[in-house]
Amino acid sequence: PGPGAFDLGAQSGRWAAFQERHRLSCEEAARLLLDAYEYRGLVKHMGGCHCGAVRFEVWASADLHVFNCNCSICTKKQNRHFIVPASRFKLLKGADNLTTYTFNTHRAQHTFCKTCGVQSFYTPRSNPDGYGIAPHCLDDGTVQTIVTEDINGKEWEKAVKEHKTIREMSKP
Repeated sequence: PGPGAFDLGAQSGRWAAFQERHRLSCEEAARLLLDAYEYRGLVKHMGGCHCGAVRFEVWASADLHVFNCNCSICTKKQNRHFIVPASRFKLLKGADNLTTYTFNTHRAQHTFCKTCGVQSFYTPRSNPDGYGIAPHCLDDGTVQTIVTEDINGKEWEKAVKEHKTIREMSKP
């Protein structure tokens, strides 16, 4: 066995059959099983921008809790989003095609595709350790329901202070 190899004992035959049946490399099979265990109860959503230059995956509930914010930028962009920890988000392609806009406190990182202009995710001011994901940028088939909650972003400090859970939504 080479570096990183481990002895599967009596499970080695099962492991090989699993890999062959699903046509997976050892790394792909391990990732599949680890994801299923670590993200139990969550769904892998895939999404991206309009032109396809930016693609991502995000692990979240099939039942989304989406914020409808009335701050100046969210109103102009009609930005509705749900929040996930950074550990549940993976940019698959397009890092070089993203650009960022900031204003005011510069804590929120409004990322968008340089080609089509779509913001499919961003780093919210309320949760700089996570991501705000635009549910309308997810591929079809993984979202069951969406519950929308209005948040008063015009009075951001007050709204976030009074909100019971928003700051915890980006915690693993």
